[in-house]
Amino acid sequence: MIAGIVIGVVILGALSFGIGAATSPASALGAGPSASPSATPTATATTRPAPTASAAASKIRTCSVDSYASASGFGTLEAQVVNATTGEVLYDRNGSNPAPTASVLKMLTAAAAFSILGPDYRVPTTVVKGSQPGQVVVIGGGDVTLSRLPTGQNSFYTNAPHLDDLANQVKQAWASDPSNAGQQITSLVVDTSLYSGPVWESSWDEHEERVVEGSTPYMTSFMVDGDRNDPTAVESPRSTDPVGRAANALADDLGGNISISQGTAPAGAKQLGQVLSQPVSALAEQALTYSDNTIMEELARLVAIKAGTGNSFSAINAGTLKGLQSYGIDETGLYFADGSGLSANNKVPASYLTRFLVKVLNREGSLGSIYDGMPVAGKTGTLGPGYGRFDGSFSSAAVGSVNAKTGWIDTARTLAGVIHAKDGTNLTFAIYALNYPGDDAALSAIDNLTTAFYECGNNLSNN
Repeated sequence: MIAGIVIGVVILGALSFGIGAATSPASALGAGPSASPSATPTATATTRPAPTASAAASKIRTCSVDSYASASGFGTLEAQVVNATTGEVLYDRNGSNPAPTASVLKMLTAAAAFSILGPDYRVPTTVVKGSQPGQVVVIGGGDVTLSRLPTGQNSFYTNAPHLDDLANQVKQAWASDPSNAGQQITSLVVDTSLYSGPVWESSWDEHEERVVEGSTPYMTSFMVDGDRNDPTAVESPRSTDPVGRAANALADDLGGNISISQGTAPAGAKQLGQVLSQPVSALAEQALTYSDNTIMEELARLVAIKAGTGNSFSAINAGTLKGLQSYGIDETGLYFADGSGLSANNKVPASYLTRFLVKVLNREGSLGSIYDGMPVAGKTGTLGPGYGRFDGSFSSAAVGSVNAKTGWIDTARTLAGVIHAKDGTNLTFAIYALNYPGDDAALSAIDNLTTAFYECGNNLSNN
C-alpha cells in the first residue's frame, strides 16, 4: 500500500461511468421507445443489438493523489494526465490555462524544427571568396555547435564540425586557384546578416544566464562552442563578443597576419569551404537531454527564417506556431517569446503538452527523436544522477519509468513527458509548479506527484 494513495476498483457490468457521474442502465444499453399495444400482435422475431463498447464493463477510478498534489512546494499547481492509449483525461488541475513552461518548451521548438527545417537538415558554415584581393568571407549560418577545438578533440556538442577543417578547405581551395597566384589570405570578413535585431531577449536575466549560470550566449549567427569559455562543459560563462571569439579562432586557423572586419558576402561568390552541423534531429536530442538553451534558440531562429516570419526574436512566435500547425493540435493560448523556454512570457497550457506527448510517444513523423532525447528519471540527462531527481524514499519507485523534459525558471518549475505506469498503462503528463517557494521543495513535490501518477496508472482518480 502506497502512503497517500487510496486504491480501489469497482466493476459495474454494462454500466458506463465517468468521474463523478453515472450513466443510467437504459442509456448505457441504448434502449428505444416503448412499444404501443396491438389487438392482433404478429409473431415476429426480435433482433437485439449487440452490446457496444460503451456498454462494456468499466471501473470507477479510486486512486487519489490529493495528498501529493497539495504539497506546499508547488506554490500554485497546474497539471494534467492523459491515458495515452484512450486519450481520456484522468487528472486535471487547471490544465487549460496557458502558463510559463520553462525548458519544457524545448520539445515544441524541436517539433517545429522537424516540420519546417526537416529532421535531416544540417546547418552550414560557409567561406567564400571576397571582393578584394586576399579576402575571404565567412557566412554564419547559425550553427552554434561549430568548435574551435582541433579536429579529433570532442567539445560538449557530439560530433560537432570543426573550424580547423573549414580553414584547411579554404587554404586548399585558395592555393589551387590560379587567380590567387602570389596572393596570400590577408583579410577575413564576417557575415552575420542571417540574424537581425537584439542579440539578447529582453525578458532574460543576462547576468544570471550568461555569466553566473553560463547557460546562454548572445545569439549571433556565427559563434563557436555555443560561445562557452570551456568548450567541453555543459554550462560555462559566455563572452560579450561571440562573433569576435569565433572570427579570431578562424583567423588563427587560416594562419598569417589576417585582418578581421564585418560585412556581407558578395552575391554569387565562389565557395572555398563549408562544414555542416549534425542533423536537426541529433541537435534536438542532445539539447533535450541536457536542456541546452543555445541549440534551441538557434533552431527557433532558423525556423522563423525558413517559415518567412522574420529573422529576429520577435519572429519566433509566428514561426513556431506555423511549424506546430502540422501536428493538428489546437494552438489556442500558445505564445513563444523564445525557443528555449527561458522567458517567463512563454505560455503553453498543460493540456496542449499532454496531447502533443501522445504523438511523441507514438513516434508520429519525426517526433520519436523528442522521446529519444527526453531524460529518464534517475538515469540520464537532467533527471540523471547528480541532479537530485527521483532519489527520495517514495519517488525512487519511478526510476527508469518516466521519460520527461525538465524546466526551471524563477517563476516556474516544470516536468512533462511520459510515465510508463506500474500497471502497464502509458500516461502523458505535464506538471507546473508556478511561483514555487523554493527549488528543493518544488523538485520534491513534482517528483513525488509524478511517482504517485506512476503508482496509480489507469486507476488515477481526478478527485
